[in-house]
Amino acid sequence: MPNIIFCEGIFLKNEHLPTQYKTEAEATSGLSGFLLNIKNLLKGKVLIANVLPVFTAFWLAIYFTGASFTDHLGTFILTMIGSTLVISGALMLNNWYEADLDKKMERTQNRPTVTGAFSLRSVLWSGIITTVIGIGIMMLTTFEAAIYSFLGWFFYVVLYTFWSKRRYTLNTIIGSISGAFTPLIGWSVIAPASHIVPVTLFYLLFIWQIPHTLAIAIKRLDDYTRAGVAMLPVVAGVDATVRQVLIYIIALLPVPFLLFNSIGAIFFIIALGLTAGWIVLGSRGLKTKDIDTWAQMNLRYSLIYLIVILISLIVLTSPVIAG
Repeated sequence: MPNIIFCEGIFLKNEHLPTQYKTEAEATSGLSGFLLNIKNLLKGKVLIANVLPVFTAFWLAIYFTGASFTDHLGTFILTMIGSTLVISGALMLNNWYEADLDKKMERTQNRPTVTGAFSLRSVLWSGIITTVIGIGIMMLTTFEAAIYSFLGWFFYVVLYTFWSKRRYTLNTIIGSISGAFTPLIGWSVIAPASHIVPVTLFYLLFIWQIPHTLAIAIKRLDDYTRAGVAMLPVVAGVDATVRQVLIYIIALLPVPFLLFNSIGAIFFIIALGLTAGWIVLGSRGLKTKDIDTWAQMNLRYSLIYLIVILISLIVLTSPVIAG
């Protein structure tokens, strides 16, 4: 079991690593090297992708409740710091627990838990302390926001990382639920998250993460196979995964309709157009002979899709546009 491996290797040093990784770990010294290791530990892009929906939902809650952003500036700062710490804590614990898997995967060779730049013990305790501080800060906002923060952490760390990722293809669904809590966190700091907007954003983030993650799994199929991770293309094959990608992309179609009355026609056109474009791209996977290129295109499109959707929501409800 992985716990035994971690206990034996918890004081892992650079001399236990292959020469090429020793050189990389030694090369990233000083402040710049430390910051680079922090970025790799926190999976920089993943952290940003989780914090942005928190901000977006906070912004939308201010807009729809008629509240003043300046009156809630202190709450905003607490929310962004607290949620970032909770998410960071979850990512650190994920890296700690999956260090043995990461050593087998090409895409994770720069993580400090692989290079030995950070000991596993330090990563474990940093993840625990960061999580506790983050939840504590979120308790200073609203109890509902703190609960959503904990649930997101629990789904990612306990149900996804510890329980399902190595065993079941269901891990993708569980991980997607975790990320979907982020807009509920941002909104519930201002008002209860029972409004159609945060509920729809929860649905959007949940569905979006599945084709996004499956595209990564197809692109990195050799990595996941070598590490023995129960991702869908490893267990059921690429063809079955491509069909699932298309199904979940189609499942995004209700989003522009659900937000039409709240956000308006411009967002409806943007969201519907983006979804239609992704459906066309997704359907090409059923016939393509170059599945790696298709997976890479889907991965890029998914990121563009999410960023444009969230930025559009912010811009269309800004004082300059919404009045």
